[in-house]
Amino acid sequence: MHRSGFVNIIGRPNVGKSTLTNLLLGEKMSIVTRKPQTTRHRILGILNGKDYQIVFSDTPGIIDNPSYGMQKALNTFAISTFEDADLFLLMTDHLDPLAIPEEFANRFANVEAKVALVINKSDMIKEERYEEIKNWWTKQLEISEVFLISASEKRGVEELLTWITGQLPEGPEYFPKDQFTDRPERFFASEMIREQILKLYHQEIPYSCEVIVTEFKESDKLLRIEATIFVNRKAHKPIILGKAGKAIKRLGIQSRATLESFFGTKVYLGLYVKVKENWRDDESLLRQWGYKA
Repeated sequence: MHRSGFVNIIGRPNVGKSTLTNLLLGEKMSIVTRKPQTTRHRILGILNGKDYQIVFSDTPGIIDNPSYGMQKALNTFAISTFEDADLFLLMTDHLDPLAIPEEFANRFANVEAKVALVINKSDMIKEERYEEIKNWWTKQLEISEVFLISASEKRGVEELLTWITGQLPEGPEYFPKDQFTDRPERFFASEMIREQILKLYHQEIPYSCEVIVTEFKESDKLLRIEATIFVNRKAHKPIILGKAGKAIKRLGIQSRATLESFFGTKVYLGLYVKVKENWRDDESLLRQWGYKA
């Protein structure tokens, strides 16, 4: 008998969803930083065994009162997980407010899929706070299981994966067994550059940027990648570039190292910066860049 299913991970920004996804898959599927709203797309990661296939879905964090078009699109990605879930991992931590937007609460109240509450950062949670979080959520929603984990320290993840595997329904292979994601290599290249932007720049700058790979060519000895960084305001371009180009040079060095590690080959990386005023509210660009259908 072959078992399969969609396991969708959902929660507020910065609770550790992407870190958990990467651990469950044993691969770096989603970029991870300390900044909220790091994940911008719904990303499928596929874990295959001889008699099972688990399709994990990492999603952007649920945003209260989104303030511009892109943030609304991020919530739409999270909402889409209610259409195909066989299991939900509802993720939280000791800092996460004990509430979710009403729209999401209503959707959880009507799902047939089992919901596991995953409380992250166990190394920082005192017993009374753990009980408070557990009791609050189990009163609000029908929770099948509660897991206390530390994604950063890799504690409790094996137990969670064992439970997930045991809950899978009988089903087909949704993807070929040698496939590990639904995303092309270009996507991961752009995400890794954006990851370094999040790490190197501060305040509003990382959130004003979108990275689009314009060239991706492989040869026997070299992977050639060219990418354009679009910024939301004219004032942001000189910050990305830095004095005498020092900031973008550092960005290129760190991005190239990450890309070479991921793709396992030498990388030539060309980075360019362009201004697209208010792109985060531009319906046409949001659609072109994959934020809207």
